[in-house]
Amino acid sequence: MDLDLARQLAIQNDTKILLAVIDGLGGLPHPETARSELEAADTPHLDRLAAESACGLTIPVAHGVTPGSGPGHLALFGYDPLRYTVGRGVLEALGIDFDLQPEDVAARGNFCTLDQQGRIIDRRAGRIATEQTAALCDELRTIELSGAQLFVEPVREHRFVVVLRGDGLSDQLAETDPQREGVPPLEAKALSPEGEATAELVREFVSAARKRLEGRQPANGLMLRGFAKQPQMPCFPEVFSLRAGAIAAYPMYRGLAKLAGMTVLETGSTFEEEIATLQAHWDAFDFLFLHYKAADAAGEDGDFERKMAALEAFDKSLPALQELGADVLMIAGDHSTPALVAGHSWHPVPFLLSSKLSRADDCDAFNERACLRGGFGTFPAVEVMPLAMAHAGRFAKYGA
Repeated sequence: MDLDLARQLAIQNDTKILLAVIDGLGGLPHPETARSELEAADTPHLDRLAAESACGLTIPVAHGVTPGSGPGHLALFGYDPLRYTVGRGVLEALGIDFDLQPEDVAARGNFCTLDQQGRIIDRRAGRIATEQTAALCDELRTIELSGAQLFVEPVREHRFVVVLRGDGLSDQLAETDPQREGVPPLEAKALSPEGEATAELVREFVSAARKRLEGRQPANGLMLRGFAKQPQMPCFPEVFSLRAGAIAAYPMYRGLAKLAGMTVLETGSTFEEEIATLQAHWDAFDFLFLHYKAADAAGEDGDFERKMAALEAFDKSLPALQELGADVLMIAGDHSTPALVAGHSWHPVPFLLSSKLSRADDCDAFNERACLRGGFGTFPAVEVMPLAMAHAGRFAKYGA
């Protein structure tokens, strides 16, 4: 979707759009049952809604490309993820309301567990409590660097943010997270000559941090990824002429919404609290984005049964979402996170759109196999917002 065209076609009315994103929604068949997490889960509300809706499968970035959560969500918001790239560090920083300056370089950090040989044995340090991460960040932020001001801020569980502030900093840095276990964290390296000085600062920080973390089980190591400066992006509410609100417990997704110009609403840490926030603010917005994390976390841990349970928990919450009476209700995923892979994957993601103006199709359940029969087919996730706008009667006719 061309955002200039969307801005040209967008009109205002009193219809409401709800986009509920089940993070890591898609899966793969279990080798013993040949059924995916969605197929094996008991999801009567989702299945019933799918049978009454228009369905399909979305491709977050491109065929065969495994997306991060940033590109996956930006596509659902209507931004071409190949054109609008955002580093993970920026999203985490914005998500915790850090006052990020234009020339700051931010990176997402993970505390991890290292064995005696310095190899990673747990990339998430057992998902330590946020309070433990906060205490470790208190210590790490006392590190002094020779050429920049250092900020180290806790995010949630094992996640934290590192921000460098100074003159001439570059975000042209390779990640120190190898994205797998059994190997040591990588050394910070520059991706271009202008990044070398900043890479040296990162190496200085990592060296000092490792000394302070030594013996701190399970968080005795760290990894950094998503080095970035804050980009400039078209404002979602202006492009689509919508009063847009966002509800997410996890900071990164709050950061994504904030970067897009949405109003990020304060909410609690559970999905039940997110729904209560949605209900409380329903009348104030034309468009609301609601984020559900549990399915992705279970998939990343390789826990098939827990992902099934997370999908079933969302299904139980669906009637509360339907009761709000959205003119367009969409259930989508930012990417697939099969338990079989224990990580993100490139597989297309189930999608449904419920509206009085939608055409029911041959999809009779909400899962990967059934959505293959959906009327939308397999299509780019960046087209989700144009479909929502059309079904909400918020796009004018194009041309004479």
